[in-house]
Amino acid sequence: MSRKFPAGVATGSLVKEIIQDAKENKYALPACNVIGSSTVNAAMEAAAEVNSPIIIQFSNGGAAFNAGKGLKGENQLAAIKGSVAGALHIHTLAEAYGATVILHTDHCAKNLLPWIDGVMDANETYYKQTGKTLFSSHMLDFSEEPLEENVELSKKYLERMDKVDMTLEVELGITGGEEDGVDNSGVDNSLLYTQPEEVAYVYEQLKQVSNNFWVAAAFGNVHGVYKPGNVVLTPKILDNSQKYIQEKFNTKTNPVDFVFHGGSGSTLEEIREAIGYGVIKMNIDTDLQFAFMEGIRDYFGSKSEYLKAQIGNPDGADKPNKKIYDPRVWVREGEVTFKKRLIQAFEDLNNVGRLG
Repeated sequence: MSRKFPAGVATGSLVKEIIQDAKENKYALPACNVIGSSTVNAAMEAAAEVNSPIIIQFSNGGAAFNAGKGLKGENQLAAIKGSVAGALHIHTLAEAYGATVILHTDHCAKNLLPWIDGVMDANETYYKQTGKTLFSSHMLDFSEEPLEENVELSKKYLERMDKVDMTLEVELGITGGEEDGVDNSGVDNSLLYTQPEEVAYVYEQLKQVSNNFWVAAAFGNVHGVYKPGNVVLTPKILDNSQKYIQEKFNTKTNPVDFVFHGGSGSTLEEIREAIGYGVIKMNIDTDLQFAFMEGIRDYFGSKSEYLKAQIGNPDGADKPNKKIYDPRVWVREGEVTFKKRLIQAFEDLNNVGRLG
């Protein structure tokens, strides 16, 4: 049976093809935040198992953690090196896993731009050598800046990215809550809901440079964990924006490729409604963090009497415990529960068996 999209890291026009397929067939890609080889490998394993495309993404903090907490340096050195190392790891293994991966970086605020500048240098070098970029796409988050500055900076970076066939994600409005050291829990509630005129302005401006961009528009999204009912999501905002742009610029239906931030904890109904309004990507981080911990927590709980010493356990005072405390055993337990939760996200996003 032929495969719709090849295994490996998708770059250039292939990214657009995957996104267009998602839009036409009413599914979205889970954007899975990772922090190192264990979560990366579990993500690729999940994607191969459901036979569908995935977005794997490094946040600034996740990339720096991938480089190692002991790596010190200025100008975002750890985040740059961790991003590059993570990308090379995925380029090396994705095809072997049979995973089709869009490789992405998450929120980059204005003060973190040296990170993306450094990664773009690496992208351009790799492109000259191979005809592909290390990353498929990057997200720039200038949502805390005035709209005009947000767009001006985004256009500048899109111009650079377009020269190597990359895709840009921009953010409008603010995603509430706290993630990766950025705390928006006290922002004005009105900033959590983007207006159609704002989306149209960004759409018009970025189209002047390239068609390869996604828009993370706020519709009440919140990072982190929250009880159902405590957050009011209004996916209809996305529909209103699509219709406004469609009428103003005489475009096809759902012209904007939208991104759903703060996907953890959302209901299936909200997720499916958002997909119907042109959402092609949903970020999932908080739930995956908990899932990775669950496997390790439960393993430690069940083996507690075997983990108190190297020698001696309920089976005998001279019995060794090496096979139980070996990190390869308990880290794998975290990978298994991480993968299980990620597969649930694939199912929620109507994204199973999409590669044929």
